[in-house]
Amino acid sequence: MNIEFGPVTLPDENARAGALQRHAALLSPPRSLGRMERLGAWLAACQGRTPPRPLRRMRVVVFAADHGVTAEGVSLGGPGTTRALLDALDTGSAPLNVLAEVAGAGIRVVDVGTAGGSGPDHVRSGSSSIATADALTEEETEAAVRAGIRAADAEIDEGADVLVAAELGAGVTTPAATLVAALTDTEPVAVVGRGSGIDDRAWMRKTTAVRDALRRCRPVTGDPFGLLRTAGGADLAAMTGFLAQAATRRTPVVLDGLPSTAAALLAEEIAPGARSWWLAAHRAAEPAQVIALEHLDLDPVLDLNLRLGAGTGAATVLPMLASAARLLTDVAERPALPADADIT
Repeated sequence: MNIEFGPVTLPDENARAGALQRHAALLSPPRSLGRMERLGAWLAACQGRTPPRPLRRMRVVVFAADHGVTAEGVSLGGPGTTRALLDALDTGSAPLNVLAEVAGAGIRVVDVGTAGGSGPDHVRSGSSSIATADALTEEETEAAVRAGIRAADAEIDEGADVLVAAELGAGVTTPAATLVAALTDTEPVAVVGRGSGIDDRAWMRKTTAVRDALRRCRPVTGDPFGLLRTAGGADLAAMTGFLAQAATRRTPVVLDGLPSTAAALLAEEIAPGARSWWLAAHRAAEPAQVIALEHLDLDPVLDLNLRLGAGTGAATVLPMLASAARLLTDVAERPALPADADIT
């Protein structure tokens, strides 16, 4: 595949240290703001300045696609589910709409693979079932990765200072769990969760589908693009390109649940060092996501026991990020003590 990413430069550690030093001088007890101090320091490092600029343009980018593996009975979602979710998002009535509005964040939807979808970034109408066939062709995989790259470039060129990588599509946790298992050498039973809320029988079907997909992945385990082709999907491929490109362009990204974290594993393989530009929003109720976060050495900000993806967990964290930046810019410093003050 003829896709290469430029070298990833790391965030500015001097700016991170400066932010922590500034927190130590603020009108609050040292280290009293806990994780908020680390969030502000991460933003300062990403921006290369202390204090960081206030966040003005936060953007949630949702990659939508259908997955043929739903035909194996691995999800409560069936034909038409993804389209119904997209319609709700379009009318402003989805959970993400509410959370993004509270955060002051905009939403971009990129349809890369929904059934019956269309548009300049649409790769195909749903992927094949990864249990029995490759999800995509090589050409479709490349087209989806490039769609993610374009989405990152468009948002960054329009002035985004923080991005969110999100997905929307029935059945997506099955290929996402497969990718995590393949990249971390983990057994299917250890990565398969309840996804959309499936019962024990559906969980067994899902585990079987992941097992069969993993067998098909063996010849391409060392090839990130090969894994996306074999056991991914258009949304996961696009998110991989999106995450890698954002890192090469020095733009911080907030990861959501399992799908974006699985894509992050692949993006780190493609663009080493990219993980330093990502923040894990929350620990989802999916075992594969926990495994992937540990592999990436990312510590999630929240643990809300969320099963819903589609950017909801990441959108919940965005107000915290905006607050972390403002704490460094707006809070007064402690007055200096007189030179002859007795501090004994």
